Amino acid sequence: MNLESIIRAAVSQFGISSSESIQGLLKALLNLFADEHSGGFAGFLEKLRSAGLGSVVNDWLAGRTGEPLTGVVMEKALGGSLLSQLSNAAGTSQASAASMLGFLVPKLVGALTPGGSMPQRSDITGALGSLASLTSGGSGAMHGRGESGGSGWLWPIVLGAMLLFGVLWVFNQGKTPPVHDVAKEAAKTATETASSAASALTDATRAAWAALGEFFKRKLPNGVELNIPRLGVENRLVDFIEDAARPVDKTTWFDFDRLLFDTGKATLQPASQEQLENIAAILKAFPKVAIKVGGYTDNTGDKAANMKLSADRANNVMNELIRLGVDAKRLSAEGYGDQHPVADNATEEGRAKNRRISMRVTEK
Repeated sequence: MNLESIIRAAVSQFGISSSESIQGLLKALLNLFADEHSGGFAGFLEKLRSAGLGSVVNDWLAGRTGEPLTGVVMEKALGGSLLSQLSNAAGTSQASAASMLGFLVPKLVGALTPGGSMPQRSDITGALGSLASLTSGGSGAMHGRGESGGSGWLWPIVLGAMLLFGVLWVFNQGKTPPVHDVAKEAAKTATETASSAASALTDATRAAWAALGEFFKRKLPNGVELNIPRLGVENRLVDFIEDAARPVDKTTWFDFDRLLFDTGKATLQPASQEQLENIAAILKAFPKVAIKVGGYTDNTGDKAANMKLSADRANNVMNELIRLGVDAKRLSAEGYGDQHPVADNATEEGRAKNRRISMRVTEK
């Protein structure tokens, strides 16, 4: 099994400069697969099957990895507790970990089951050994830029131990042997502390995203299947593109509804990745469609700074779509600052609605 190629593919897929988080997730998964007390590899696959992914798992075992799973699907399949353990092992947010797992799990399962045969424990421990050799310097390309010596090597070991105890707790419902109780509680406390900010962010965004309705499968003309909310922008955009009775105009805009930026900055947060990937998939399925991305702010602060921020955010969204494979000639972006408000800037709720990224179909 070529773990190095999987790591390189993931680094390229997510546009990150360091493979540390990818390696952390792979190590966590392999440790989970090797843990017979939690059901091992077969137990993990059964967990996915119980979440309605039986046909997908069968495709992996048959050597057909297909499209990566979305972060939302992985979160629902694994559950919040296990995802929290995995994300902390990788040192990343739950949303980012879920997206990465959606990419990694199909490839790792496929690599471990050549010809559909289930792996032996020795196969998994061997893979862990191969991963350790990459992490320890067996391949210099696996190290992120700017890494140095010092105590940084210790964290993967500490996090790995935390993950192991956490996984045992999740799968055995707290019935681990008494000898592990102290370590288990320490790992749980550390996990809760480290993920508190990410959990708060997730809780806040979920409240807004819940109004988008239940997720369902929508197949695009090229056969790609999206898992999207019924009232989300992806579904509404596809409806508009496919409706011949709705011509292109300059007034029909669609607001992204699952994008998050760092406060006061143009940096996209990892939770935005799923929707961006969905929009890129839609544009690939409709090659004649072109869009314009518009950035907007509320009316607080300096107007010039707001104009720049809105333009930077719109351009970052456009550039991410280009990175995901959309032809740059089909995209444009512009910042409008506090122009064209859609709500009253006198209230916080209104200002929040005005801080948005929208898109308009310019050709179809």
